[in-house]
Order: sequence, then structure tokens, then C-alpha cells
Amino acid sequence: MLASIDVQKFNTLIEINTLINSNYSDVRSLLTQILESATRLCEGEASSILLVNKQDNKLYFEIALGAKGAAVKKYSLNMGEGIAGWVAQHNTSIIVNDVENDSRHLAEISKNIGYPSRTMLAVPMRMKDECIGVIELINKKNGKYFTQDDLEWLEIFANQAALAIQNARSFEKAQEEIHFLQDQIQTDKGYHTLIASSPVILEKLEIIDRVAKTDSSVLILGESGVGKELFAEQIHLKSSRNQGPFVRVNCAALPEGLLESELFGHVKGAFTDAVQNRRGRFEMADGGTIFLDEIGDLPLKLQAKLLRVIQQKSFEKVGSDTTIKVDVRILAATNRDIEALVEKGEFRSDLYYRLNVLPIYIPPLRQRPEDIPELANFFLKKFSRETKKQFDGFSDEAMEIMLSYSWPGNVRELENCIERACVISKDRWIKAEDLLLRNMQHSPAMSEQRNLKNALTVFKKHYIKKVLEENNWNQTETAKALDIQRTYLSRLLKELDIVNPKE
Repeated sequence: MLASIDVQKFNTLIEINTLINSNYSDVRSLLTQILESATRLCEGEASSILLVNKQDNKLYFEIALGAKGAAVKKYSLNMGEGIAGWVAQHNTSIIVNDVENDSRHLAEISKNIGYPSRTMLAVPMRMKDECIGVIELINKKNGKYFTQDDLEWLEIFANQAALAIQNARSFEKAQEEIHFLQDQIQTDKGYHTLIASSPVILEKLEIIDRVAKTDSSVLILGESGVGKELFAEQIHLKSSRNQGPFVRVNCAALPEGLLESELFGHVKGAFTDAVQNRRGRFEMADGGTIFLDEIGDLPLKLQAKLLRVIQQKSFEKVGSDTTIKVDVRILAATNRDIEALVEKGEFRSDLYYRLNVLPIYIPPLRQRPEDIPELANFFLKKFSRETKKQFDGFSDEAMEIMLSYSWPGNVRELENCIERACVISKDRWIKAEDLLLRNMQHSPAMSEQRNLKNALTVFKKHYIKKVLEENNWNQTETAKALDIQRTYLSRLLKELDIVNPKE
């Protein structure tokens, strides 16, 4: 019998080693498989992998198997606390076959989750002789005791788990470097990454795909901070002009005299400070795209000159009577009610109609809560790199607050909020108090049932996906963790459109 068990163990080790050497991308699945194999072959009833977080010197439950696996994952241990904490602190394996009478045992967790521990086997996971975590097995089946043979086999599994983590971290670091370099290339060219998962924004992107193929002017409308410039970038990047320049101008940033020179250039001597000829932004954008932000603030005099550029593709520099021809596509944006400006005579109606050939309205963030988790995680990665801190994500309370907040400053405010949280947070999870949003004024939209319902739906989807990932997309285990029926979980997955990305 023993020989057949050993053969089974050796075959399992070979299988896991093959997986470790071929798959670095899904370390959670790999660790789960290693732990399941160790638990089965050493005949444990329950088991856990705890990882050491160097920032706070605590151990967190990464994988937990058994009847109370989901319940135990909300706990953490200080270094030296409990049997697992003792193993991590001393970097030494241990067998405890009378847990209740062992002074190192932390009885509080067993009591709270309603799962008594009788016997325990715990070994360190080592990377270059440093303990990075602990594998522990609880309660050998059939009332038996863990043996030295069990300990030696579990140490082998622990070495495999450490190797899997090392490979995964190296792979993740390499992938992050690749993504960072790709983002840096885009940033160096002045472009931003557009993050979206809400149906309304995905629909806008489909429209942009069609709009980009034309040369017509586009007017992008929306509140301040919604990311109008990013959508303008997408139009340019998806157009046949993408190899040409993309020139940005903020029409509200300069007074009228300087703005005219900025847009159209000037010749030497055109005014007091014109000591040499200067190319304007339209000339710089020849063959590409010009983006006129805050177009609603463009003075009336310049509106007439801009209208001529749209119609005739020509203009004169300030102080010159020489006509310059340009091939430029015009994209404009404003957060003002431009139709009201037209009615008041503050904006030329003929210019408005020429700009408004293809209007695109970008809704505020409060109307597309599905984008909040995606954007928050994107900014978290960005500022983790900049602050040189490691974060695992957002607590459920933090995500709930972000989903229920109205974000009057839109995406720009969310980005600033995450940056602030990354700077002040002392934990590996961004908590609700790190966001500093509770005492901030909410807009009236917060009380609208429509938005509250949307926020709750998005939170429910985010939470269920998180629990599915923790249980390696096993729906039976996920239903147990959520304390709901398996059939109800299936219905929720369909209603919320939750799909396993690996399928």
C-alpha cells in the first residue's frame, strides 16, 4: 500500500513540476492545485497557503481549502502569531498533534469560524532560504496523526509552491515592464490609455471606429474631467492620419491676442514681441489632426477665422497677407452648453453647425459605474509603480464607496483620489478610509434610485467575480462561499453577464 502511495506522490510531483515550468501566468490556479495535491496525499481535512507581506510583516491567507476555507480567508496573522506565524518567524517546519494544548495555537480563529483544530502540520515556503509563506494542513483524516513522512512530503510541495511563486513573480515583472514600456511609448507620443467596460462607453468607441474613417469635423461634448481628449486621441489613432501629428490647443488657456498667434502663427514685426516668424498650431498639424479643447471659450473674432479654415483649408498668419493652405482634420470639445451660447450670440451658429457634423457626447462617470472598478484598478497599478508600493487591490468597503460616490470631477477626480490613497495607505489593500471621500459633498444625483441601483449592480458583479477568482472559478465552491444556492449563482452569472475569461 505504501509503495502505491509513494508512486502516486511521485507522479503528482512530476505533473506539478511540468505545470510550473509551462504556466507562469495563473499562479493562483497553480498554488491551488499544489495545495489540493498536498492535502489529498497527506490526508488532511483542510489546508491553507499563507504568504508573508513584507510591508506590514503579516501573513495573509492566499489559498484556503476545506469546509471553512472562505471564512478563514478574511483573517491575517502577525509574524510569530499562531502556529503558522511561529513557522514563518522561525523558518522551521513543525508537527503539532495536540493543537488545543499547544501554547502557540491561536484558538480565536478556530472558534470564530466554528472549525476545531486537532492536529496540524505546517512548513515554510522558502525563496533563497527566506520564508515567503507557510503551507499548513489541519486535521489528518480518520483521527490519525501527521507523521514525519507527511512533513517531508509537504516540504517538497512547499518548495514547489515557492518555485511557482518565484516564476510567476518573474513573469509578472517582465509583463509589467513590457506593458510599462508600451504605455511609455504611447505617453512619450502624448497619448493616454483609454479604459472602458461600460456598455455606454463601448458603444461610443464603436461610433468612433466609424467616425475615424472620415475627415469630417467632430464635436465632443461632456462635463469637465470625463476624458474628452482621450476620445479625440482615439479618433486620430484609428484614422488614416495616425502617422501625422496630433496637435492639442486649449482655447481657454490664452487671451485672444496670444491665442490667434498660437493657432495661426505670426510674422516678424506683427506686434511688439514678434521678434521672429512663428509657426502656428494649424501649420504644425498639417497632414494630421488638431484638437481644439474648450472651443466654447473661443473669441468671436477667432471663430470667423476658424470657420474659414474649416471651409477653405486656408488662413493667414498674424501680420501677413500670404495665404497658407493646410490639410488638417478638426476635432473640438467643450463642457459648456454650446447651443445656449449660440442662442445668446456668444458662439457663431454657422461655426457650430460646421463643427457639429459628427457630435459625440461622453456621459459623466456617475452614469457609467461599470467603468469605476476598471479605472480604479488601472490607476492603482499606475500609482503603485510611482509610489514604489505593492497593493493587492481595494477592500469591499472601498469599492462600495467608490461605486456609490457621485464623482462630480469625473475620471480626473477618481485618478486624484487613487493617487492620494496610494500615498497615504499603509496596507496592501486600499481601504475606505484611504479614499478620504466620506466627508466630501455628494451631488444630488447620489440620491437618485436609478444611480443607486446601478451602483449596487456593479458592486454585486465585482464582488461575485472576486469570489469566483478566489475559488478558481469553481461555481460550487463559490456558491458555498457566498452562502447561496448553486442554481441561484448560475442565474446571477447570466443576469450580470459574468464570463470566465479562460473559457
